[in-house]
Amino acid sequence: MLKAFIRFAIFPVLFMTATLAPAAQLSTDARSAIPHDVQQLVVIDYRAMQNSTSAMALRDQVMPPELKQFEQALMKSGLNDNHDVDVLAFALFRPSPSSSSMDTVGIAQGQFDTQDIIANFRKLKYKPQTLRANNIWPLGRSGMVLCFVDPSTMVFGGNDAVKDALDARDGYAQSLLTNNTMMSAMQSVDSQDLWSILDAAGTQTMMRGVLGQAGGLTDFDTVKKRLQASWYSMDFEHGVSFNLTIVTGDTITAATMSSLLTAAILLRKTTGGTDAEKQALSDTTVSSNAGQLAINFSASDDEFRSLLQSPLFREMVHD
Repeated sequence: MLKAFIRFAIFPVLFMTATLAPAAQLSTDARSAIPHDVQQLVVIDYRAMQNSTSAMALRDQVMPPELKQFEQALMKSGLNDNHDVDVLAFALFRPSPSSSSMDTVGIAQGQFDTQDIIANFRKLKYKPQTLRANNIWPLGRSGMVLCFVDPSTMVFGGNDAVKDALDARDGYAQSLLTNNTMMSAMQSVDSQDLWSILDAAGTQTMMRGVLGQAGGLTDFDTVKKRLQASWYSMDFEHGVSFNLTIVTGDTITAATMSSLLTAAILLRKTTGGTDAEKQALSDTTVSSNAGQLAINFSASDDEFRSLLQSPLFREMVHD
């Protein structure tokens, strides 16, 4: 069950190393470059990643090919990911409120030597697109582009996604700053080293995946539309700690979801698994209070590394 959370929420971002940063907080400029209709936002501080063997082991195992490609493109651009990037965010968003498709944009914060990087682009004969006052640079043949919106903030991703982000940042479309639900959820976790917030649709998708077979129960179909938002954080300072909160809006829905999750844990325990998997399930607690559902997991570094090698983890990562 824990790995369902990890696969859904974390693998897009654990691919670069850390520099010093007080916590994974986004500046106002960075938040304004995130489109309004966000399904999920994931933000990390690299200091926590670099200083944890568990975090780096997780990074090495779940880094997707697309981000390896982006990392290589960044290195060729002249950006030193080991020293320039402090905070990285990925936003999964709908290009318009009625859209059924999703797009992803990345936001990087740090101290960028933009003049040197742009000089290197020109040396490589890259030519920028111009969108108002913004120069959008290609990243070689990767299909990705980037734009420095200020000396400490970079927007990157596919061409359409970056243009949507720049429209939001320049005031031509609504941004995350006007999404009251997500901004409120952010206040609960944005002082953490690694955190994520999800809207109602993202929460419903996550919980369906987490519940597995138990997600087919009638009770879940009854309550899923009452899942309003969620947020989680991970801490790697002393082993691994994962804390997820889901807002349901009423005590009955929270209690029902708590029962479903408890059933899912028991179901997985009875279907076998390695000792590491069984220990992880035993280390997971579920509770509900005042319309919120809380899920907590903690493990030592050794326990977590054993978990990464388990069949259940590989199943969740590669499904």
